[in-house]
Amino acid sequence: MKKTNRREFLQKSVAGLAGLTILSKGVYGSADTTSPEMIDMVKLGNTGINVPRVALGTGSGGWKNASNQTRLGMKGFVELSQYAYDKGIRFFDTADMYGSHEYVRESLKVLPRDKVSILTKVMVYDQAGWYQKEPFQTSLDRFRIETGSEYFDIFLLHCMMHGGWSSEYRNYMDEVARAKEKGILKTVGVSCHNFEAMENAASNPWVDVLLARINNKGSKMDGTPDQVMKVLETARKNGKGVIGMKVFGMGDLVKEDQREASLQYVIKSGNVHCMTLGLENREQVDDTVSRVMRIAKS
Repeated sequence: MKKTNRREFLQKSVAGLAGLTILSKGVYGSADTTSPEMIDMVKLGNTGINVPRVALGTGSGGWKNASNQTRLGMKGFVELSQYAYDKGIRFFDTADMYGSHEYVRESLKVLPRDKVSILTKVMVYDQAGWYQKEPFQTSLDRFRIETGSEYFDIFLLHCMMHGGWSSEYRNYMDEVARAKEKGILKTVGVSCHNFEAMENAASNPWVDVLLARINNKGSKMDGTPDQVMKVLETARKNGKGVIGMKVFGMGDLVKEDQREASLQYVIKSGNVHCMTLGLENREQVDDTVSRVMRIAKS
């Protein structure tokens, strides 16, 4: 299977901007926007928490503390999050490297925190020239201030790139586990950008939640769809909460039939509990709600 190193991962994130720009220019405009339907809630594996089937991703093209969502501006982001909330998308997928924590904080000034799920991620290794890792408690305290939330529903180690991550970051993981015991973190886990890292996470008892790249074409993924789906099946059977990302391949799969086929593949697999989508406007929200719920109910 194909491996991606850290530099290639960051380069691909930037390259994805071009494809994601296509999404924001109206490719999503074909859905029935008059439907009152809302995204439903699902059980996130055996974690004991329920979340909306779709999260509002805040990291499209996310790099160097900015993303397509933050580039909407504070007012634009808050308005989009309110619209998504009213459609049942009451779930923020955020991260330190996206620079979106403060945007979530502003949204929580108009949305009830107890009705919203927040997922955040922390980098545990440096990024040359722009990101330096911090002690866990320093990051956690900062995240709570930046988001205005005392707790996080899901807290992930961001972008695991090799199968030995659970040995390399063991001390950090122990501190995360202690915060979970205190109730500051409800569930913990990892986001993966490497096949072996994902295999580790699928069976690792420390992991409650696994965030993995999955679509029907293998675009921007860590293996073939069959290979990745088999690992996600293992994770699900082990009680992990499985969240899908890159469902549209970072802008590679944005045509009508491509979006439909990928969502069909992911939702109907039964191995992905929910997904994060980098929505950027109301048309995309409407299309997502209409399409995802139609497929989920079929």
